Amino acid sequence: QVQLVESGGGLVQAGNSLRLSCAASKRILARPAMGWFRQARGEAREFVARLSWIDNSTVYADSVKGRFTISRNIAKNMLYLQMNNLKPEDTAEYYCAIQLVRDRFSIATHEYGYWGQGTQVTVSS
Repeated sequence: QVQLVESGGGLVQAGNSLRLSCAASKRILARPAMGWFRQARGEAREFVARLSWIDNSTVYADSVKGRFTISRNIAKNMLYLQMNNLKPEDTAEYYCAIQLVRDRFSIATHEYGYWGQGTQVTVSS
């Protein structure tokens, strides 16, 4: 079973950048996509970005569009999230995950799995 480990979080001031990394213990095969999600304290986990394993297309939540970029390094089994122009409302625990449903597009949290332990991002104003 694949394991995912997130890293790269930290405390930054608004307007600054962070790059999150997600290391997979082995190559992701036969899955349509991977995604980044986040969960602020006291709130539900929400979708942030998705990268298709099939055609490399990307999808972003409206709240991060134009500021965040999801990418991958296939050879290194890595997924990344470049976060620019960070805002205090981006403060959350960030998680990477693998889309479990194989036959359709999904950004639903419950249709993703193999969650890592998360990495905390805190943006001060």
